[in-house]
Amino acid sequence: MRRNPSLYWLVFTSGAVTLGMELSASRLIEPAFGNNQIVWAALIGLILLCLAVGAWLGGRLADRYPRRRELDLVLTLAAVGVALAPALSRPVLRLAVTGMAALDVGLLAAALLAVLLLFSIPGILLGTASPWALRLSMHSIDESGHTAGRLYAISTAGSLLGTFLPVLWLIPAFGTRWTFYLLALSLLAVISLGSLRARHRWVPLAGFVLVLLLALTTGPGSSLTGDWDADAGAILYEDESLYNYIVVRQWGSERHLRLNEGIGLHSVYHPDMLLSQGIWDYFLLAPLFNPASSTPGDGYHMALIGLAAGTVSELFTDIYGPIDITGVELDPAIIEVGRRYFAMNQPNLTAVAADGRAWLAGQPPETRFDLIAVDAYRPPYIPFHLTTVEFFDLARQRLSEDGILAVNVGRTSTNFALVDALAATASQVFPSVYVVDEPGPPDAIGNSLLVATVQPTQLANLSANIAQLPAHLPAEFVQFATDAQAYARPAAPGPDAPVFTDDRAPVERIVHSIVLDYVLRP
Repeated sequence: MRRNPSLYWLVFTSGAVTLGMELSASRLIEPAFGNNQIVWAALIGLILLCLAVGAWLGGRLADRYPRRRELDLVLTLAAVGVALAPALSRPVLRLAVTGMAALDVGLLAAALLAVLLLFSIPGILLGTASPWALRLSMHSIDESGHTAGRLYAISTAGSLLGTFLPVLWLIPAFGTRWTFYLLALSLLAVISLGSLRARHRWVPLAGFVLVLLLALTTGPGSSLTGDWDADAGAILYEDESLYNYIVVRQWGSERHLRLNEGIGLHSVYHPDMLLSQGIWDYFLLAPLFNPASSTPGDGYHMALIGLAAGTVSELFTDIYGPIDITGVELDPAIIEVGRRYFAMNQPNLTAVAADGRAWLAGQPPETRFDLIAVDAYRPPYIPFHLTTVEFFDLARQRLSEDGILAVNVGRTSTNFALVDALAATASQVFPSVYVVDEPGPPDAIGNSLLVATVQPTQLANLSANIAQLPAHLPAEFVQFATDAQAYARPAAPGPDAPVFTDDRAPVERIVHSIVLDYVLRP
């Protein structure tokens, strides 16, 4: 077997770029389609199909063109295709955002297919590298197994690097768009160095210059919904963190936090108003489900899983005073955005950057909270590990003797399947479970607040507490609570409502059925 270091580097880099493209592609399409198993299955399935087609094509081409020149040309085209993917995908992703906002399944499916097809051509071309390199390295049938094993081991090692490099370094340091450029440039650099003495050396060099010019002349990717318009508001802040694409928009003095171009708001800021005019206000009702005289005050401890930019923590502080609040947010960049743009600077708030369930599990056994509020989801999806019997049991262990759990859940005006599933699951752990349905337009995704109490309680407790609210509380809140009690009800999931466990929690399947039911409504 003839040793060819440049060919080995080419195979290694091709493997790294292939997996790097796959991981970066997930980040590219996540703002429009979310981070869920169906998107990952579609993406992984596409890449595997492309590699299979590429391996077949590479074998055919290698037999017909057993030369390095043709392999270099094919991989040059692959690298250019990788670099073009972010720019070509943006108009399609805008359509996807429109489809998500309108819950248009057909438009979403078409957009997802179009985006995935962007990666099929470079994926197929990258898949030709290993079989083609094997053909170029084979000079004796006696060493065929050793040669094949060496090349596929090198390719796999490159794929291993491509799995971690974008996630741990490239995307956090340079962003998604530049990650694609850097992957393409690395492959073109290896091709160019390996062909410096060949006649075709100008082709990969031209590709390198083209991609470099594209990277240097193309500005940062704009918001998928546009930088500014009358409805979208002016952008105050826009950036990409390790976990999210973050946008802060402003209308006058009002500010909104959106993540990953989702259809829902994650935080609002009304400096001229007391209440948020959204589901966040309904969290204020949760302490009132206990027996009378249970209004939060001194010594009250609250944990907020899904702090975002601090809407709920600000509301509790403004209404009930400086109670002790620990807010847990997965993305530290969002915490900084909250402090900078949403006045999330209450001295009684301790912000922690961590996964909510892992953080809760890591608290000392003697730790007790009077209220655990969960507002950690991308509408209409909610992380499955925050919906299971095991999570509710963990929350129960961390609640005080009269503790309360409150969870924000997405729904439509006619389909409460996810609300019922969480109610059925919470009922496995808590003796009393209630639902407060936020009123809203019938043609949009809505919200319900699920409330579970450690002690057996009655719905009448809510009315009794509202009637006895202390006189020092703002009149606007008292009026809101008085009106909102009409939307509270005991949870009554049907016998067919599933109970979620860590082993089986089909959250996404239920959400997809809700969306489909909404689209097919008469």
